[in-house]
Amino acid sequence: MAIISDMQEETRPSVPFNASLDPSNPLGFLEKVIDFIGKESDFLLKDSAEKEIATAVTVAKKRLSEVEKKKKKETVKPIEKKLTKESVEPMEVEKPKKDSLKPTEPMEVDKPKEEEKTGPIVPNKGNGLDFEKYSWTQNLQEVTITIPIPSGTNSRSVTCEIKKNRLKVGLRGQDPIIDGEFFNAVKPDDCFWNIEDQKIISVLLTKQDQMQWWKYCVKGEPEIDTQKVEPESSKLSDLDPETRSSVEKMMFDQRQKQMGLPTSDEIEKQDMMKKFMSQHPEMNFSNAKFN
Repeated sequence: MAIISDMQEETRPSVPFNASLDPSNPLGFLEKVIDFIGKESDFLLKDSAEKEIATAVTVAKKRLSEVEKKKKKETVKPIEKKLTKESVEPMEVEKPKKDSLKPTEPMEVDKPKEEEKTGPIVPNKGNGLDFEKYSWTQNLQEVTITIPIPSGTNSRSVTCEIKKNRLKVGLRGQDPIIDGEFFNAVKPDDCFWNIEDQKIISVLLTKQDQMQWWKYCVKGEPEIDTQKVEPESSKLSDLDPETRSSVEKMMFDQRQKQMGLPTSDEIEKQDMMKKFMSQHPEMNFSNAKFN
């Protein structure tokens, strides 16, 4: 009998839902719907009823927003078509006036990134710098400049003027590739240039002061950090004893400065002071200040 009663409850006819939606009071319609569900089912007795109703509301809002997006797209399409038609029509362009054809003041050109650097930069492997149109290297005696040129260029196409304090080099009929003052004077009689493999101009400059590293080759270039210069040790044996001694001293001083240690001159002064103090033990140097 219990089974029959359950079957009767499952197959019982539902009461028809009679209610009309008033747009000015949608919550009243929603209350009637919930009241109808409570009378006709056990849904509201479930613990998850509230969450399921909230989920249903969320899904309905999502569907509604998708419908609104579709409506907006449909309304935008005809406007885009009108714009494309209008954009196709030719526009009247004003002809430049005679006054506008006059040369204007030169525009300021942004400086290369290398020139924006405030401090000295690390030199290349040849103790110089590499640029887009040329590069240069150096040792204590000489500076070598290499300039790439179109393959097959002969010496007649090159112009090169080497003066004591200035260099001008390039190809005939074109603006000079290099035109500026040296960092220091050279010996023009001991300088020369040639073309290597018909694709590189090589300019060799003999320094007048062969005990100084150049910070730049031509005025206007960024300066290199001469403390980062690395002389070729293999060539030190070719120098005369006096020059070699000076070079070794300079290299030692550079390494000491990089490590924050005293230079050779400072060490010599300290040794002299220690010797003087040992020779005069009767003197008190505890409160003495040394420069």
